Amino acid sequence: MFKGKFGFDPTWLKLNTAALDGFFKPKAPPLIGADVSSSGVKMVELTASGPGRYRIERYAIEALPKDSVVDGNINNLDAVCDALKRCHKRLGTNIKNLALALPNAAVISKKILVPAGQSEEELELQVETEANQYIPFSLDEVNLDFQVLGPAPNSPDDVEVLIAASRKEKIEDRVAAAEAVGLKATVMDVDLYAAQSAYESMAIGAGEDEKDQNIAMVDVGATTMTVNVLRNGQSIYLREQPFGGNELTQEIQNKFGLSGDEAEVAKRDGGLPEDYDTDVLQPFVEKMGLEISRALHFFFSSTPYNQVSRIVLSGGCAAIRGVEAAITKRTQVPTVIANPFANMDVSSKIKAKSLAQDAPSLMVACGLAMRRFDQ
Repeated sequence: MFKGKFGFDPTWLKLNTAALDGFFKPKAPPLIGADVSSSGVKMVELTASGPGRYRIERYAIEALPKDSVVDGNINNLDAVCDALKRCHKRLGTNIKNLALALPNAAVISKKILVPAGQSEEELELQVETEANQYIPFSLDEVNLDFQVLGPAPNSPDDVEVLIAASRKEKIEDRVAAAEAVGLKATVMDVDLYAAQSAYESMAIGAGEDEKDQNIAMVDVGATTMTVNVLRNGQSIYLREQPFGGNELTQEIQNKFGLSGDEAEVAKRDGGLPEDYDTDVLQPFVEKMGLEISRALHFFFSSTPYNQVSRIVLSGGCAAIRGVEAAITKRTQVPTVIANPFANMDVSSKIKAKSLAQDAPSLMVACGLAMRRFDQ
């Protein structure tokens, strides 16, 4: 979403030269979407398969040791570098450009209204002035960017602009990890916007069906549950809370006396005793439904809205069998499992069954991979 073209230090500007050049050429340079999360590194490569159509060529997932990434921050650079290297090797591509994303918590964003018809230079000056009011750091300490969203809904003489800023070290950590293994970060996005881009691709054809409807994108990862409510393509509510698949892993460890690694393998591949479903999995799924229900009540109590039309569930926990029906029952809201590749062609090299299992956890990586097609 953001092009990294305003307010960045010279190193960042130099870093983004290739990406920026691509915006002024018929095609942007090929790149890989790389999501560095608390559970692992996920990479996706997309290509164009026709006018307005994409194909997933390949993807790869590499697990990270526990606490390598904490609250979105790289805590163990060596472990992240190793995972990036293994993941890129497993992907089997010669493309070295990466689109990476910052965690939502590392980014301060604010929508502002500015007069329409301004030049790029005038807009940059006004954005910098506005940013000083909302960012609790010196502008020398942050990387700042903006995106013009379009005409302001209730003010025909203005345009709506989204400002985003992050501390420089948050960006530099991810850039350093890529460079350490011979890769190059050419785009830096935000988890939230990358996942939203993937959803827009997934929801092609919804059109009028989703007009003026509230769609709750719920991502349940290893440690964090994120609820992002969209209305007419815009985020109107965002909440993150500590809950995720690590709780299920811990319960498996406690119940069956396994190590953390053994529990993760068993959770993914099966082979646990018969009472796993009733004693461990079902209570976890019920708790997930309760957490999502609570998050929606927070949304209702803090906004003018009192309903959502659909829950789109993503993240590793979305692959748990039966979760879709359980959350629908608990929340009384129709729930679907996210598949960002639903409207894409699939390479013959990819196993359909594996992709169906992994797709919900690839939302951010897919959205990042789509940056390849920015005009």
